[in-house]
Amino acid sequence: MKLSLVIPAYNEEGNIENTVTAFYQELKSAEILHEILVVNDNSKDSTLTILQELKNRIPTLNFITNEGPNGFGHAIRKGLDHFQGDCVAIVMADLSDSPKDLVAFYNKMVTDQVDCVFGTRWSKGGKTYDYPKHKLLLNRVFNNVIRILFRIRYDDCTNAFKLYKKDTIKGLQPFLSPHFNLTIELPLKAIVRGYTYTIVPNSWRNRTSGKSNLKIKEMGSRYLFILLYCWIEKRLVVRDYRKK
Repeated sequence: MKLSLVIPAYNEEGNIENTVTAFYQELKSAEILHEILVVNDNSKDSTLTILQELKNRIPTLNFITNEGPNGFGHAIRKGLDHFQGDCVAIVMADLSDSPKDLVAFYNKMVTDQVDCVFGTRWSKGGKTYDYPKHKLLLNRVFNNVIRILFRIRYDDCTNAFKLYKKDTIKGLQPFLSPHFNLTIELPLKAIVRGYTYTIVPNSWRNRTSGKSNLKIKEMGSRYLFILLYCWIEKRLVVRDYRKK
């Protein structure tokens, strides 16, 4: 089973080389057939130049440029339209996600034959390093609201680091989220529509270079919209979208 990585990258010149190299080396060592697809979200720095140079050294690397509309969600959606694998993982460009965890996700999907593998940083075995305190508070409040509203045990929907089978991605379309709210649209649709999933603890490290593109003040209403959309689908029209 071929694994694809979709990595959205906007102005990540300080991180993208280390991220791509680390994932390539780990996947090569684990002998996992894969592709690394970086979506350059119309970066204004040297991200694209670095990717062009990396392509000469890393044979499994491909990259495309998202000319617009831009934004985290749009970049991921572009990648989800172009990946070639049998399953796809969404990975952050700042190396906050662990390559070893991705190997664990992949092996779990193969072993358990599930449609999705969801990472959790907060359950037993999960770890975070240098997680900003204000983001931690908001994260736990919002994820607990999701857990209660949808009556699920999963406690880290906002974690972008997840693995989906190709057929699952097709079954979750069309996507609505243009920004970071895509991180909850994907897993909530998967859960509501009856796709099978398992939960695996993962680690998270704060970036060492550059700055996050997440603007918390701008995202509140967008997260709320997707949350309500998925809840309404669950309550009113889920039969139209259930996994066949």
